[in-house]
Amino acid sequence: MPMKKHPLSVADLWSIKRVGSPTLSPDGRHACATVTAFDMKTNEGRTELWLFPCDGGKARRLTAGDKDSGPQWSPDGKWIAFTAKRKDDDEAQVYLIAPDGGEARRLTTLSTGALALRWFSDSRRIAFVSWVWPDLRNDKAQAKRKRERKESKIKAHVTERTEPRYWDHWLADGREPHVFAADAGSGKSRDLLAGTGLSLQPWDPSAEHYDLSPDGKELALTVDLGKEPRMMNSADIVAVRLATGRHRTLTEGSGFSSEHPRYSPDGKHLVWHAFNLKRAFNDQGRLILCERATGRTGRLAARLDRATSHVDWARDGAALYMLIEDRGRQGLWRLDLKDAMPAPVAAGGTLGGFAVSGDGKRIAFDRASLSHPAALFAIGADGRGELPLESPNRALFDRAAIGATREFTVKGWGGDDVQVWVTYPTNFDPKKKWPLLHSIHGGPHAAHTDGWHYRWNTQLFAAHGYVVVGVNYHGSSGFGQQWLETITADYGRREFADTEAATDFMLRRGYIDRNRLVATGGSYGGYMVAYMNGHTDRYRTFVCHAGCYDWVSMMATDGYLFFAKELGAFHWDNPARVMQQSPHHFAKRFRTPTLVIHGELDYRVPATQALQYYNTLHARQIPTRLVYFPDENHWILKPQNSRLWYREFFDWVKRYAAPGPLRRGQRTRLAG
Repeated sequence: MPMKKHPLSVADLWSIKRVGSPTLSPDGRHACATVTAFDMKTNEGRTELWLFPCDGGKARRLTAGDKDSGPQWSPDGKWIAFTAKRKDDDEAQVYLIAPDGGEARRLTTLSTGALALRWFSDSRRIAFVSWVWPDLRNDKAQAKRKRERKESKIKAHVTERTEPRYWDHWLADGREPHVFAADAGSGKSRDLLAGTGLSLQPWDPSAEHYDLSPDGKELALTVDLGKEPRMMNSADIVAVRLATGRHRTLTEGSGFSSEHPRYSPDGKHLVWHAFNLKRAFNDQGRLILCERATGRTGRLAARLDRATSHVDWARDGAALYMLIEDRGRQGLWRLDLKDAMPAPVAAGGTLGGFAVSGDGKRIAFDRASLSHPAALFAIGADGRGELPLESPNRALFDRAAIGATREFTVKGWGGDDVQVWVTYPTNFDPKKKWPLLHSIHGGPHAAHTDGWHYRWNTQLFAAHGYVVVGVNYHGSSGFGQQWLETITADYGRREFADTEAATDFMLRRGYIDRNRLVATGGSYGGYMVAYMNGHTDRYRTFVCHAGCYDWVSMMATDGYLFFAKELGAFHWDNPARVMQQSPHHFAKRFRTPTLVIHGELDYRVPATQALQYYNTLHARQIPTRLVYFPDENHWILKPQNSRLWYREFFDWVKRYAAPGPLRRGQRTRLAG
């Protein structure tokens, strides 16, 4: 008899082993990826490296560390480099391990640590990023200053930076992200940007923000050449000669913000992304090809009206591979340099990353869907012969039931087509009446994709007895540049109309109980439910996580300079325009009970936004509850905090909209 399955639970969600994006052996026979497992009792995760045979054979664990991350296979196939913070490390360091196993060898011992690895093509050196004080000449001085700062009784941040904070940390200590190179034999490290006056942008730089020429003589960087790095500044691509430190700006006078340089395998070309921030702050970008010998540049795939990411070269240098988000899915595509448009290689779901083998014949990638977390796959470079690799979560999903998902198109604002994803309970019966739960995405220039979300998991919401709706409202990504810009300087109205249109559409399906409508959202989704509270009373309750509530006091955010573009004005220049987009301006109309959730370390949407909203609801004598995490940022990342988050979420929603189907003739019981 087949095994009886149970609905997905929070315990199941935290039992899932999270598979990272792969690196691939040069011969294409094995993929290496991180696998992270969480322990609810210790409230911690453990990340190890695993090897996955690309013929679908049995996977095996390669490392047994706690936080082994960012694996990168050496071009000669002899080593896998990764970063780890082992018991003797104050900061993460570069480690090397042979693919056939054995003990990992620590390569670096820098006081400032290492991240974002990238091999030189000869496999003799490996590059990485480290945050350093540029005025200090060696690591001994770096270590001394770091120790002094740590031991000081004064913890004040003193700065004159325009943007002193980013996401969940301060940028006031004077450190900059530099690119280093370490000898793969001796571990001797060198700051490749020392004395150049250059650094990477300070917004969590990754290996995507720099590259090394095939001959190992040049470094290409994403650099903000302004007097002070700012999120609204345009970036440039700068090439640095490693022997001398001399450098030149490749994108000077281009008028675009340029990022993510990639050298072709033969060294003749560079490709990068260029964004027209002067025209639109939310520009989805374009691909630029540069001929290194002449400096001539040209746009690739000029008719492509979609964002591209994770661009890499085919090994013959004749084409590029890239991820493209399109209408709620993200797949792998190939663009021949002679073609006008890319061609699909591997379809979404949602691909997170990919790697091309050294011989150019095979690609490994990770893909998730609304029905399954990320798993690894291998495919031929021509898009043929896709093969799933062994999944560490197969046994779990043999036991946990997964609800059906469907994609609909509804008529939203102005009669425009709007994509809607719906996830159903596993025991869904269309002849019965069910509650509806909107899960409104953040961004706003993001999207609900056919992917797996650990913090807003639609399968988990559905497992508790709700029909879960995700609307890709006006302004969402993956639908072209014009769609992105439809909400600029007019936040709220179109997104609200699209959400309401989806609700009306679902009611017409006949299986939704109009007395059990719920709307929830985080970040911009939190903004939306706060905005909706002042514009409708049809929903029984709202859940507002990390929501933007007051655009005036949101000047405390790390990205406040965007407001003049996003809202069409700063509040002192055009108060009326800003107020019409701000939920707090409609507080007198609030009627709906709301659960408010926030993290203290959230600098993107400062935690005072939650306190303002919560206090306003109390002053208006509207039922409300506050869940406040002093140790979380914009996201809830710790296992026990997440378990509490889901418990509070479901307890609150059930108070106002009972889960599950109504039996024929049964009437809805309303709270309050």
